[in-house]
Amino acid sequence: MTTVRTNDTNIIVDEEVPLVRIVREFDAPPAKVFAAHTDPALVVRWLGPRGMAMTLDTWDCRRGGEYRYVHEMGGEEYAFHGCFHEVRADERIVQTFTYEGMPDSVALETLTLEALPGGRTRLTGTSLVDSFEDRDAFVASGMEQGVREGYEKLDEVLLAP
Repeated sequence: MTTVRTNDTNIIVDEEVPLVRIVREFDAPPAKVFAAHTDPALVVRWLGPRGMAMTLDTWDCRRGGEYRYVHEMGGEEYAFHGCFHEVRADERIVQTFTYEGMPDSVALETLTLEALPGGRTRLTGTSLVDSFEDRDAFVASGMEQGVREGYEKLDEVLLAP
């Protein structure tokens, strides 16, 4: 049996701008964490909360590429889409994010990867939305549980050879 150590996920809701910042460390080098965010075969294994089935309609993680995926649980579907603005290997991904249940709200998301001693990585993700109302709806949606569970699943994916 393999024991997976989970690192703390810090979710910070900014009081000055409609922004959510997520900081998490992983016990794997940036290249492996980056691959888990760009390879569709890996993304489908960890993105989203436990207990939800995930279907990738599109995952073209390159500058100008786009994505769409659907999470399903109990007959309910939650679809998300966006486009990739910048993809810099092992360092940075900039993308838009739209929950199709709120099609007028678009977040600009930036993910950065920082190498840490011991072959570890610090991931910092920021999501900037149009308004405090949209940001607060995002936070109230269960996002925190989904992010924490998704990163726990990512820990498991990163342990695989």
